[in-house]
Amino acid sequence: MNVAIIIPARYASNRFPGKPLVKLKGYSGIAKTLIQRTWEVACQIQGVDSLAVATDDNQIANEVSSFNGHVVMTSENWKNGTERCYEANTLLDSTADIIINLQGDAPLTPPDFIDDLISAMRNNPELQVVTPVIQCKGEGYNRLLNDRKEGRIGGTTVVFDDNHQALYFSKNVIPWCSENFAPAELTPIYHHVGVYAYRASALQWYVNRKQGKLETLEGLEQLRFLEGGIKIYCLEVNSKGRGFWELNNPSDIGIVEKALAAAFIA
Repeated sequence: MNVAIIIPARYASNRFPGKPLVKLKGYSGIAKTLIQRTWEVACQIQGVDSLAVATDDNQIANEVSSFNGHVVMTSENWKNGTERCYEANTLLDSTADIIINLQGDAPLTPPDFIDDLISAMRNNPELQVVTPVIQCKGEGYNRLLNDRKEGRIGGTTVVFDDNHQALYFSKNVIPWCSENFAPAELTPIYHHVGVYAYRASALQWYVNRKQGKLETLEGLEQLRFLEGGIKIYCLEVNSKGRGFWELNNPSDIGIVEKALAAAFIA
């Protein structure tokens, strides 16, 4: 089965315009754009047949070309990265059977998370969509709560059933919990890592279905699958002590840079 990693990137974000071009410093002090750092994560994945950034913006395309990345120019009419991945896959030299959507705001995504997604899809042909989840410790849980208290839209949380099939994703912290947790203590909250593995047939289904109410309300593209009855398998992954956080807001820059330095990422 052919595997493609596609990094959807757009300039006109409502919350953080120009986010893919924001520069982040690693432990060496060298500043690289967010899109370059995400590309460098993707380059570490083995067994991939195609790798491309999918965008509709010339500034992003020029930046990707500057570090010799491959760009696929897609329509500006797509509503989200999943739709953009669909078109990009049709434009690759060889259409992939398994498509990895590596969102361009997660430069801290460990490469082994993506390796695990690919293995899950190859070993379980019944799975249509797979995404990784991390069990939060108290520090991450409190950071999520603090974002909500201060009116910031931050990371996404998820609840799933006994078979690890997603029940719901939310920008709110779910499930509600009355307990307080120490920074290093495990919580019942699962942080959704914004990476997806899809079958090509699942992407075809997705673009042929209209946005649903929940997807529109939450602003979470994966809810279209759940609303339409397509299961999403939540693959629990081990952060191995590595810091994980997405760049959702300008206030996240310092958090991500600190995590890059801690992980000795240049």
